[in-house]
Amino acid sequence: MKKIEINSPAKLNLFLKVKEKNQDGYHNIDTSFQLIDLFDYMSFEISNKNIVIKSNESFLENENNTIYQSAKLLLNFMDRQMGVNIKIEKKIPTGSGLGGGSSNAASTLIALNKLWNLNLSKEELMNIAIKIGADVPFFVHGENAYGSGIGDKLKSKDAIKDKVLLICPKINNASGEMYKLLDIYRKNGGNNSNHLQNDFWDIFLNKNNEIKEFYEATCDSNSLNLSGSGSSMYVLYKTKNDIKEILKKIPSNWRFFFCKPLQYSPICYIK
Repeated sequence: MKKIEINSPAKLNLFLKVKEKNQDGYHNIDTSFQLIDLFDYMSFEISNKNIVIKSNESFLENENNTIYQSAKLLLNFMDRQMGVNIKIEKKIPTGSGLGGGSSNAASTLIALNKLWNLNLSKEELMNIAIKIGADVPFFVHGENAYGSGIGDKLKSKDAIKDKVLLICPKINNASGEMYKLLDIYRKNGGNNSNHLQNDFWDIFLNKNNEIKEFYEATCDSNSLNLSGSGSSMYVLYKTKNDIKEILKKIPSNWRFFFCKPLQYSPICYIK
């Protein structure tokens, strides 16, 4: 096999509770991960040397991203020189709390483990994944799960039944900054009692006036949820009639997607 093509999926956090920091400085969490059918397209083709990335997003065509980092880590397990040409078409919004970068990293680990004939076990890949980012082990796991620890302790679960209206306000939220703001908020006596679904809600609303206005205009008629540390919000629904009113209130410069839940990631079908 010399080439693998794959869809790299997004995820939602059905809930997210941020707990204490561990000894490494990462926050422990409790969450429920749900895969959805919003994908980045990726292809991997063996070359003789170098890791080359081509993308519709120029920021990925360098060494400062999770895709390159994942490929570089796998080179440590090789006894000969090998390279790869990677193409990625980004559709998952960046900085949206949907795990696009982590998903791309996991797809890279799984695909190159196969292409380069490394024969690393899933456990070995999970140990590499945690070095790249807290959500990467979930995407290597490849199916919906409850997450604890820093998101690396996973217990598989069934997919939700509802459809998803995903609302993306084109705000690039850096998760590291959001965790720092949450720490400051709590140190100053703030709590999240009004928003039990996700501990980042208060920070997110206080940071963005347009988001706050949208939330206040829709929260009475729809149960609005936040994924990760933002910026993507979503509504679970059964029929289009359930969301016809909120669709009218989404600002015209925002993006939205109609998504369905997945039980398994496409990476599970790479054998």
